[in-house]
Amino acid sequence: MESRRGPLKSAVPSNVVSPVRRCSRTACGRPAVATLTYVYADSTAVLGPLATYAEPHCYDLCAEHSERLTAPRGWEVVRLLDGSAPARPSGDDLEALANAVREAARPQQRAAEAGGAGARPVDPMEVARRGHLRVLRSPDN
Repeated sequence: MESRRGPLKSAVPSNVVSPVRRCSRTACGRPAVATLTYVYADSTAVLGPLATYAEPHCYDLCAEHSERLTAPRGWEVVRLLDGSAPARPSGDDLEALANAVREAARPQQRAAEAGGAGARPVDPMEVARRGHLRVLRSPDN
């Protein structure tokens, strides 16, 4: 049935709705690439790859806003790797792992050299210490 004004039309034309999800930030129309979720019980903001479905309590962010994301004071930001990140460890990662394995293999030797449980073991590679940070000699020297 037609009214005097013509056939009924939808209030929102279907071609206006885009299949691409957009950034949730106000006035940002860029495509979303990441999803932000807050875990209030742990005071943590989790930023990961774009979720399969739009969730009501999550925020989709574009690349720029996901890179600049900061959390409230006292909160931690956890950034989950997406599938496009390189899966292979870098040379620095492998070297750090090798050093950790060497370090773990030496505690009994150092405890015996120190002569007591309360004494701090001395590492011949250690040049200086500031708090929990150590300056080590280059293994080439």
